Formats: sequence, structure tokens, C-alpha cells
Amino acid sequence: MIKARQQDRVWADEAIRRINAENNRSADTHLYSVPLPAKWGVQLYIKDESTHRTGSLKHRLARSLFLFGLVNGWIAEGTTIVEASSGSTAVSEAYFAQLLGLPFIAVMARTTSREKIALIEQYGGSCLLVDHASEVYDAAADLARRTNGHYMDQFTYAERATDWRGNNNIAESIFGQLAQEEHPIPRWIVVGAGTGGTSATIGRYLRYHRHTTGLAVVDPENSAFYPGWLASRGARNVGTRSNTAGTAGTAPAPAVAGGGQPSRIEGIGRARLEPSFVPAVIDHMIPVPDAASVAAMRHLQDFAGLQAGPSTGTNLWGVWQLISAMIAEGHRGSVVSLMCDGADRYAGNYYSPEWLKTQGLDPAPHEATLRQFFASGVWPA
Repeated sequence: MIKARQQDRVWADEAIRRINAENNRSADTHLYSVPLPAKWGVQLYIKDESTHRTGSLKHRLARSLFLFGLVNGWIAEGTTIVEASSGSTAVSEAYFAQLLGLPFIAVMARTTSREKIALIEQYGGSCLLVDHASEVYDAAADLARRTNGHYMDQFTYAERATDWRGNNNIAESIFGQLAQEEHPIPRWIVVGAGTGGTSATIGRYLRYHRHTTGLAVVDPENSAFYPGWLASRGARNVGTRSNTAGTAGTAPAPAVAGGGQPSRIEGIGRARLEPSFVPAVIDHMIPVPDAASVAAMRHLQDFAGLQAGPSTGTNLWGVWQLISAMIAEGHRGSVVSLMCDGADRYAGNYYSPEWLKTQGLDPAPHEATLRQFFASGVWPA
């Protein structure tokens, strides 16, 4: 028994070395300065997470989840890795599973883009497709039990797998790259929420380092995060506490449901309030129409020459509203947001006029809103 445990440790030590070596070979992601009218007095920075090896922000999460599983003794030699994912996390986890020589299975809704499925298979993973996004949790847990594998469960562990104090998390990276800028402490950082892990990490980092930066989270249609955040603020305002308050500000129970439908913006928005979502660290939330996310995604390409996925468009719809408020209040400063992934994963859907019609998504009215904003610096009422 002791010898077997020692062999497990030897394998885990080598696995951690491989993951850390992979990270050591990788440069940081770019932080682009996006030119805005000088009279606005605001600088916009977009951190391009699509430049990770696996092409998205989820590369950071996957690395953290594998390290978390290894140090907890949940992942051993030969362990089948299982994940419930809308695509990008599974792509990144398939890459790290291949790096460690482990089998990987992603449980995803059938609506996941074919481009993402192909990337998972390219990294040696396989996909189990279910009919509805709400089915992925139970299906993944059941598959892990049947294969004697490990269910990564990003929606539970995202907020705790990343060290929010530093250790090369995304918040530390942003502030390091801003150090020589005119406004090194941004007024706002704007992100979406899929698991809630990124917003939890950034929000905790801002508080730990006593930065004055506000954290704004954008949320698409049908998602439970925005109503859950509103409910948590109401509970605090009347002086009540959740029975889970001892777990570092986790969401109040019972869980708040969204619109009962899966999000049409891949990678963000959930029909339930995920365990990794920490509403108490969020300063402001902005609900975003799905067609507006598409409009802002397309506008970014025309305006800044950056081709991004739809969740980046959701971020930007919130960014422009916050910048409009800064202009109206006469506040100079900077705003930072994320380019979560690139356009290549969405050629068959969000960049397809035919697909948008089938989904009832018409970005034209929202594109008119963006033109009006850029002409005046005022967000239309």
C-alpha cells in the first residue's frame, strides 16, 4: 500500500512538472490599447485571451483545475477526465489531458459549435452530446462514476482552483501590464460569467490589493446570474445573511433560476446560479440582449480590427455603457475587458447571417445604437 501511494505521488509530481513547464514556455497574453476619441478622456484595453495555446480564456481555468485535482489526489495515472462544458473549457482540458496522457470526455449540449467539437477531438478527447444544457451536470457525474474517472466540475471548483492573491492569475497579469500606462488603476474591469470563476478571482484580487477598481459583470438573456446578484444585494440591504455565508460570499440558497433556456451566447450565462459565482465581490451587473452581443462583436472587427467570439461582444456592450457614464460624469481613466476567444470558432453560427435568422437574432438595431454612441459619446436612452 505504501509503495503504491509513493508511485501515485511520483506520477502526480511529474504531471505537475509538465503543467508548470507548459506554462513556463508560454508568454503572457496581449493587452491591446484600443484608440477612442481623445475628447472622451478614457482609455480602453482589451486583454486577448485567444492567444493561449488552446485559443481562449478557459486555458487558464483548465490549467488551474488540473493542478487542483492533482494536489487533492483526485487525478492519478490513467484517470479518465470528465467535464460538463459548453465547449471552450473542454477544448482546454482536452489539451491538458493529452499533455498528461489521460483520456478525456466532454459532456456538452448538441448545440455546441462544430468547430469546438473538432478542437476537442483534435486534442484526443471525445464528446458525449446531450439534448439540453441542463442535462450536462448529471450526465457528466454519472459518466465519471461509470468510468471510475474524475468529474472536473468547473462550475463548482472554478472559484477556488485559482489563487486570487496572485500566482499569475488574470487579474495580476492585467495590473502588471497596465503599470506603465497613464491610468494604471482602471476605473472598471468588465467580464462575463460562465462558471463565475473569472469574476470571483478578479473581484477578490481587487479587494485583497485594495484597488479602487470596480468589477462589472455582463450577463446574457436567460441567465440566472443577474437576478441572483440582485437577490443577493436585496438580502444584504435588509440585513439578512445566506445560510452559506460562511463560504466566502457564495450565492444565497435556494439557487435562483434563469429563463429556463440555455444561453444563446456560448461560454457565458447559465440557467442556474452556479456554485462558483460569488455575487458579493461584484460591484455592478449589466444584462445584455443576445442580439446586442452579436452587434458589438461585429462592431469590434470594424472598429478595431479584432475578430472575436460573441461573449466578447457581451463584454463590450457593457463597456460602452460604462464609458458613456464616465464621459457624462467627466471622469478620466481606463477600462479593461477581455477578448475571450477568437472568431474562428463561430464561423458557422454567430458570423453566419442564415444562422442568426434561425435564432431570431437581429443585430441591426443594436448596431445603430453603437453608431449613435460613437457619434455623440452619449448612450441612447
